[in-house]
Amino acid sequence: MATFSVNGEARQIDVRGDHPLLWVLRESLGLHGTKFGCGIGQCGACTVLVNGRPTRSCQLTVEAVEGAEIMTIEGLTADGLHPLQEAWIEEQVPQCGYCQSGQIMSATALILGGNVPSDSEIDAAMSGNICRCGAYSAIRRAIHRAAEIQAERTGTRSGPASEGGDR
Repeated sequence: MATFSVNGEARQIDVRGDHPLLWVLRESLGLHGTKFGCGIGQCGACTVLVNGRPTRSCQLTVEAVEGAEIMTIEGLTADGLHPLQEAWIEEQVPQCGYCQSGQIMSATALILGGNVPSDSEIDAAMSGNICRCGAYSAIRRAIHRAAEIQAERTGTRSGPASEGGDR
């Protein structure tokens, strides 16, 4: 029996401890936003936040998340759109869309707490997420835009807006 929190809700799951978290999320909990990509933790499609850190759920066992707080794409906001989702739409990021939930979850960790990242910080944070369509410049623009939206909502602004002038 594994006990952890998913999107703010306490969960107890009766599976073997070596069962990958990805399959618990998708098959046991019906949270299909987290995608299976490569199965070896290289592409980032399965990224979720574990205690606020982007983590590949395909390689993470259920026993490793005992007592942890897990956030999936479904848990970003209870109502409306998260600033990253708004920015993704504004910047027309999705092409095939397969990698997007993993991309958004990695970006969420980057802008948590009102961080306004530089291009180099974005590149470093997003380097583990592969986009088959090559939408990397649109993803960078969307992260900058999401940080702006977040700052507008909270009335705060900190850090650089952009180094590269991609907008």
